Amino acid sequence: MTIRVVLVDDHAVLRSGLEQLLSGEPDLEVVGTAADGAAALEEVRRTRPDVVLMDLQMPGTDGVSATRQIVAEGGPDVLVLTSFSDADRIVAALDAGAVGYLLKDADPDDIIEGVRAVARGESPLHPRAARQLLGARHAAATEVDLTPRESEVLVLVRQGLANKQIARRLGISERTVKAHLTSVFASIGVVDRTQAALWAERRGLGD
Repeated sequence: MTIRVVLVDDHAVLRSGLEQLLSGEPDLEVVGTAADGAAALEEVRRTRPDVVLMDLQMPGTDGVSATRQIVAEGGPDVLVLTSFSDADRIVAALDAGAVGYLLKDADPDDIIEGVRAVARGESPLHPRAARQLLGARHAAATEVDLTPRESEVLVLVRQGLANKQIARRLGISERTVKAHLTSVFASIGVVDRTQAALWAERRGLGD
């Protein structure tokens, strides 16, 4: 299966480099590029990609606003690729609906694998971004306030169910499951399903 990607970055040289990088992979296809959030929305509506690789700092409509709009329209998964690793931006991007957060100084292979991971339903986080996110969440209130639906999803993750199985069990879409998981990961301060399952197990969630 070919993964269709839209690239969003206000730096033309970086856009070109990313396009060459991704297009060199047999399973990846860049179907559109944009220099700001407004243009990104148009490209997403026009090309209907699988993944959007989104910068945050752009003129006009920024990456967080564009991500929020793409998610609100039921669009593709958004993977942030930015040079900013401060906790506020990370939390803002994830709260807007981004499913992953990579930094521009990442190894090119990590960026390629990040796009593939998002297409598989995973949530890749750059280690430095993960550390910032963990720190922010630990500094917040120690009591985690998950919604009833988020708790249901987390219990099923602990039971080892895949997103598709969780969606079927709860009668919701797979995209909604991923959105709940992204929110859960951010709320409890973990970066993957294994850590989330361990967190739930330690607290007896679902016992």
